[in-house]
Amino acid sequence: MGETKTLLRLGALALMWGSSFFWIKLGLEAFSPVQLVLARVTLGAAVLIGLCYLGRDRLPSGRRIWGHLAVAAFFHNALPFLLFAWGELTVDSGITGVLNSTTPLWVLVAAPMLGARTKMTGVRVAGLVAGLAGILLIFAPWEASGLFSWGALACLAAAASYGFAIVYEGKYLTGTGDSPMSLAGGQMLLATGFVLLAMPMGGFEPMHLSAGAVVAIVVLGIGSTGIAFALNYQLLASEGAVAASIVGYLLPVVSVLLGAVFLAESLNFRVIAGMVVVLGGVALTRIRPRERGTFATAPVVERPLATAGETTP
Repeated sequence: MGETKTLLRLGALALMWGSSFFWIKLGLEAFSPVQLVLARVTLGAAVLIGLCYLGRDRLPSGRRIWGHLAVAAFFHNALPFLLFAWGELTVDSGITGVLNSTTPLWVLVAAPMLGARTKMTGVRVAGLVAGLAGILLIFAPWEASGLFSWGALACLAAAASYGFAIVYEGKYLTGTGDSPMSLAGGQMLLATGFVLLAMPMGGFEPMHLSAGAVVAIVVLGIGSTGIAFALNYQLLASEGAVAASIVGYLLPVVSVLLGAVFLAESLNFRVIAGMVVVLGGVALTRIRPRERGTFATAPVVERPLATAGETTP
């Protein structure tokens, strides 16, 4: 049952985040990057806080928790959301997808820097490498333009920011006793404040409202931001940072399938092969080593190192 819940959460996150680049492109037709991100995080915060109160849950208390939430809000929401929105002004979705999919690799870089312990087996490393190879097959970045540009650099920096934030959240914001909904709500509330500070950087430009752009903002705010980040905290608590970041490999698969189903986009052999490789890589990351003569596919739970005054279980 635990594995089933994990796969369902991964699937839901892949669906919500995999479609987000499409909604961002649509929203940018009417809003500036800062306006789009502000609307996104504001809606996300409103949804999460509303759900907290409906469920008789409370926002986190204590300066320490809010300090950690502020770091998470900046590096997992405000900064990367703005960087991706700015980058998508000049970079096509294929390049954006490839660069966003480097997030699991950035998690591996950030984990030792933050003193977080990750149980990496040879099979799991092979899965990470295979997943990235599949992404490259799907998007064929060597055939696209804009790979070496400031927009692409912004998207790469956003992916690195995601990697750092996922490890940070796993170490400091899981096991606090607060619910995933309340943590995500507090984080999104702080992210809204950070984006408000960026309003002088294009936030007061004229808007060109359209029905499609408004729908895009609503979907981004409620689904890809509000509900998705509550699921993200649940996944972090049960699986750890590396496992939670694997969803980044599934996003292009979702976006390609959505394009084929709803936009009649063609699927060639290279893209289909890439999707198979990605799914195979993700499957490898779900395998744990043999223990006492058994071979199980239950996840390897990653636990953070103890901080001062704490002991690991």
